[in-house]
Amino acid sequence: MTAETPVLDTLADLTATSIEHNSLAPREFMLTRMAALIAVDAPPVSYLANVAAAQESGITAEDIQGVMIAVSPLVGTARVVSAGGNIFRAMGLAIAVADSEIAGEGDGG
Repeated sequence: MTAETPVLDTLADLTATSIEHNSLAPREFMLTRMAALIAVDAPPVSYLANVAAAQESGITAEDIQGVMIAVSPLVGTARVVSAGGNIFRAMGLAIAVADSEIAGEGDGG
């Protein structure tokens, strides 16, 4: 753990531990995480934190839509609509970060 990012480091440790101690395949694991994020009305940054792992496990936009449909009777339409907006915002954040990194490379950064 670094002195600069103790909260982020703790969250990373928790995630690593949950991955180590589960019996799900990576794809099932990420679909379950997506369902949980929807259920707790997670903010965009929570989805953003899972984008890379979801992509690596083969999760598609159609898969996420399927999860949203599956959980909607349990969590309600308001949570599902909120999740859609938060996922959309997370994708915008991911694009902005990628654009910033590309611009930094072009500047010799």
